[in-house]
Amino acid sequence: MAELATTWLGLELTSPFVIGASPLADDLDGLRALVDAGAGAVVLHSVFEEQILAEQLAVHHFVDSRIDTDAEARSFLPESATFPVGADPTLAHLERVRAAVDLPVVASLNGVTPGGWTDIATRMEAAGADAIELNLYDLVTGFDETAADIEDRQHDVVSAVVAAVDLPVTVKLSPFYTALPAFVRRLEQAGAAGVAVFNRFYQPDVDPDTLDVDRHLHLSTPAELPLRLHALALLHGRVGLSLAATGGVHSGRDAAKAVLCGATAVQVVSALLVGGAPQLTRMRADLVEWLDEMGYRSVDEARGAMALDNVADPHAWERVNYTRLIQGWRPRSTGT
Repeated sequence: MAELATTWLGLELTSPFVIGASPLADDLDGLRALVDAGAGAVVLHSVFEEQILAEQLAVHHFVDSRIDTDAEARSFLPESATFPVGADPTLAHLERVRAAVDLPVVASLNGVTPGGWTDIATRMEAAGADAIELNLYDLVTGFDETAADIEDRQHDVVSAVVAAVDLPVTVKLSPFYTALPAFVRRLEQAGAAGVAVFNRFYQPDVDPDTLDVDRHLHLSTPAELPLRLHALALLHGRVGLSLAATGGVHSGRDAAKAVLCGATAVQVVSALLVGGAPQLTRMRADLVEWLDEMGYRSVDEARGAMALDNVADPHAWERVNYTRLIQGWRPRSTGT
């Protein structure tokens, strides 16, 4: 039977299936079930920069601003330090997860500035994290900010966190970079240990009847996977980073596709939110069955078999395939 054990970010995993950042790790009993079903690692839900600032400002506004306003105030209004704001609840949960399961635990940060994240990253390291995932989400609304400005700022965030901790740092990227290989190379030079492609942005829809914003969470589908496969195939063998696929992996065959294109790990969320631990058991079994059928002795042996690192001119290869795809399209027969 093919071996699923692998190494991701320098961490030893029993399988390439990683529980992605989500509520899946909030319930310890549910997390233990996923570990028993074959998870190789878990990424905890992200700490958001804006969330921390908003909580701290709210507490100061509603509590500290009233302290000492009269002689009786301090006797019935607690100081803001009484409330667990900022990263403290996440750090406490990290410690609980670390004690509950025996597999690599990755802490996640979501921010846009270097300053506060170095402090939180070091506290996550002290709380027992095995690695840190930087979830880069930078929404541009102004006309004066360029792509170079964004990449420079994100590069500084990664550099600051890498310098602050002794843990491996992986970066979760969006699909919106004009020159993804060049930016990933910059992240590698900054000291990142890996990248995950790609972040799924939960964009709100518009309700034309109520003239309001329609906020509904839409889970991923396998239709989103090809975008990830393309990026993995471009990066594998051309950078020295651990590559992870995130978004669109719903079956063992989906995981096999990601591995063939160069993924060391596949982060899974939507499929597990729907199917739970039994779904992960099926995914793991299906991946092993596929490896056996194809004659691979391990998941590591299959990795990168369909990547572009052996192609002399990947740009020309991509152009040819694009042309063939367009020219090969035919309308479906209507039967009339």
